[in-house]
Amino acid sequence: MAEVSVRAGERVPELHKLVTQEVISLWAGVSGDFNPLHTDAEFAAKTRFGGTIAHGHLALAWLCELLLRWRGASWLSGGELLGVRFVAPIRPGGEYRVTGVVSEVDEHRAVISLEVCGESGQCVSGEAIVPMRQTRSRKETE
Repeated sequence: MAEVSVRAGERVPELHKLVTQEVISLWAGVSGDFNPLHTDAEFAAKTRFGGTIAHGHLALAWLCELLLRWRGASWLSGGELLGVRFVAPIRPGGEYRVTGVVSEVDEHRAVISLEVCGESGQCVSGEAIVPMRQTRSRKETE
């Protein structure tokens, strides 16, 4: 097993996501979730949100993308999202930053504090547990 160098306080390289109504509608098609809160501007305008909002699972996909880009196979082999909270809606027409900071690390796992933030502040928060084992490629084991 290869040595993994991760330190508490380390920032995960962030992602930037531009959200449009088209992105939300395409995600509805991918996910099969056509709730009018996400896809029907007239309906959504009458809700407490005052307009369409992105699906929560779109934000979860962003968090997974962030961790996959950072740790690759380690994230896929036992990573977990924990305590995810949807603090504010993700709206079309905005740019969002997906960030993570290592809060704890030992030889077995790292705990990452996660956020999705827009111009008006935090939209999603949570944590991830990322295994700290380095998986070997098939070529290395042959």
